[in-house]
Amino acid sequence: MGKRIETINNGNGKLNKGYNKIETWDEENINELASIYYRVLGLIGEDPDREGLRNTPVRVAKALNYLTMGYNQDPCAIINSAKFREEYKQMVLVKDIDIYSMCEHHMLPFFGKAHVAYIPNGYITGLSKIARVVEAFSRRLQVQERLTTQIRNCIQDCLNPLGVAVVIEAQHMCMQIRGVQKQNSVTTTSAFTGIFLQNIPTREEYMHLISTKLH
Repeated sequence: MGKRIETINNGNGKLNKGYNKIETWDEENINELASIYYRVLGLIGEDPDREGLRNTPVRVAKALNYLTMGYNQDPCAIINSAKFREEYKQMVLVKDIDIYSMCEHHMLPFFGKAHVAYIPNGYITGLSKIARVVEAFSRRLQVQERLTTQIRNCIQDCLNPLGVAVVIEAQHMCMQIRGVQKQNSVTTTSAFTGIFLQNIPTREEYMHLISTKLH
């Protein structure tokens, strides 16, 4: 049925200048997902027709559509949309980028911070594009290890810098609310290219910067 765009107002029938939320989705896809979630509610012992759950299948379908929107994004195109020639050869670091993703094994959330650095080799990209690349890869079913290398590889391939460094620190709900139930565990992954692999002082500078609060 094609893509639907809906403007959600402030609840009183009038658009609120401070909160006009725009959502887009494929209506046929959402309806099919909603029918599956309707059945899931019944299978776990709930009544999907009771008042509190009546619209839940559609809401969950739309939420999943949002949480996996990265499948429809091209991370390299994001970088190339703001790629500029610049003779700067020092480290560019964007740290503490919020990450929200879903573990592909249990479809439960994991969340944390990404710290991404690169050393330009003739080209830079807009700072927000680094965060958008992180978002594009994290809004998919993921494992943290692959997410880390995908971000690294994308920046390396699309900008061809002298080196890329990525560290992700995350908490996984599949470890915290089920299974081993270790609420305070944090998983750290890293991936490096170029000068960050070859030059120990450069890598140490990066590690020092991501662990230091400068503001």
